[in-house]
Amino acid sequence: MQSKTMRRLAMMLAWIPAAASVAVHAQNAQQPQPGGTLTFLMAQEPTALVSLVNPKVENRNISAKITEGLLRYDLQFKPQPLLATEWNITDDGLRYTFKLRTGVKFHNGTDFTSADVKYSILKQREIGPRGRITFANVQDVETPDPHTAIIVLSKPAPYLLKALSSAETPIVSQQRYGAADPLVHDNNNHPIGTGPFRFKEWSKGSYVVLEKNPDYWRKGHPYLDRVIYRFIKNTASISAAIETGEANAALNVAVSDLDRLSGNPKLAIDDTYDEFLSNVLFLEFNLDNPILANPKVRHALAHAIDRNFIANTVYYKRARVVNSPIPSILAQYYDDSAFNYPVDLVRANTLLDEAGYARKGSDGRFSLRLAFMPSADFKRTSEYIRAALNRVGVKVDIVDGDLPTFINRLYKERSFDLSVNGLGRLFDPTVGVQRFYWSDGIKNPLPFVNAAHYNNPRVDDLFRAAAVETDDTRRAATFKEIQGIVGKDLPTLPLVTVPSTLQVYQKRVHNLNNSVDLTAGDFSDTWLEH
Repeated sequence: MQSKTMRRLAMMLAWIPAAASVAVHAQNAQQPQPGGTLTFLMAQEPTALVSLVNPKVENRNISAKITEGLLRYDLQFKPQPLLATEWNITDDGLRYTFKLRTGVKFHNGTDFTSADVKYSILKQREIGPRGRITFANVQDVETPDPHTAIIVLSKPAPYLLKALSSAETPIVSQQRYGAADPLVHDNNNHPIGTGPFRFKEWSKGSYVVLEKNPDYWRKGHPYLDRVIYRFIKNTASISAAIETGEANAALNVAVSDLDRLSGNPKLAIDDTYDEFLSNVLFLEFNLDNPILANPKVRHALAHAIDRNFIANTVYYKRARVVNSPIPSILAQYYDDSAFNYPVDLVRANTLLDEAGYARKGSDGRFSLRLAFMPSADFKRTSEYIRAALNRVGVKVDIVDGDLPTFINRLYKERSFDLSVNGLGRLFDPTVGVQRFYWSDGIKNPLPFVNAAHYNNPRVDDLFRAAAVETDDTRRAATFKEIQGIVGKDLPTLPLVTVPSTLQVYQKRVHNLNNSVDLTAGDFSDTWLEH
């Protein structure tokens, strides 16, 4: 039997016009003007232009303009139609039926059908870095007709309906991929999709060009003729380019330049936090180190660090302190009561003494190696942590390196003691937060999964229970118990939000974002004043 609530939801959504906008910003009173080229700057170049097999932020941002998902979401995570026009879920939570939009074509002229949905979901389950968690309970995707797709689960997955955005779960062409390996397929570099923009050109190391899809199913959209992504590694150069009008919008502007840029009457700043990715800066403790295996030492180091200083000084008040691994926007699951570690040097010194690590004159207590994910802000955070821990007699050596070196150091070589890492908490704790603490990551190491090597069977059991619990009250109680345990065990210390989607743009740019994904929206509502 179908869920009554979901039947009503599907009926209501079926009446939403295809052109309905879920723009994040209030609609401007002016009539949108068609035409023009939007030039957008980013510091990091994508590694692929489809986020099917790599949901890296830069990949997601471009992928979502070309390749669409079944749904998109407003700022409260409420699903809205995209390639799916309506949907329902059975009461046992094991069958998700999606009615698909008719008349939609891929950019090469082939029809979009349920076969594409089946291929995309099952490939995500097989090889997707997050898809292997999100779709772990997917048993099959049935395709009774070209415009109906039914996701069949072996166990409930209460988070599934939040995972179907264009950036998170892109629907690609089954016909294009065929039996080839998606990890090395040409579609990664020359993608086709159903989205508002078609891929035109990728000049590696320099730019990507997208052009308007004249056959887009959403009539009258997009407004823009062209989107050009330019890649400039130096953040100060990005600031200069947006200030002089060489570009219309930019990510990765130097945070130290924001006060100056905010005074420019032609520019606007959008520092809306990306609640979908919910990126946070974490301090991770390598529990394989006997010193850090002692919880008193971890508590002491937490009390030595002023997280408000990081938010206000390192990030120039563009970040906020985080007190739980679970995002506060997921209010029913959130509990910060076990993460009470205010800066307290007296307490920090006492705990280190009690742990058996007395000061040894100028040599201090002990030394630790700190690795950080490559980023100017993460490096400055690491330098602050080094100074903060030195005040309680702990010497810190900062080890540098590019992203592959950082990943290898944490998850393969284990040649670190502390790490300053950026991790996405995502749209549900099972998909995002579980991996921070999941003991399976010790036996089966993967990037960004349990760098601490935390192993608590009770926490594993609780996460397993939450992953299949369909009663939200019981699920919330489970997540709150998890927060109580990991807050006291403290294998990782959440520090501050990461303003990874902070954008500076010209005021003549309108409706830059149109979903909870922010920069991974599709630009179908974006327009330029001429």
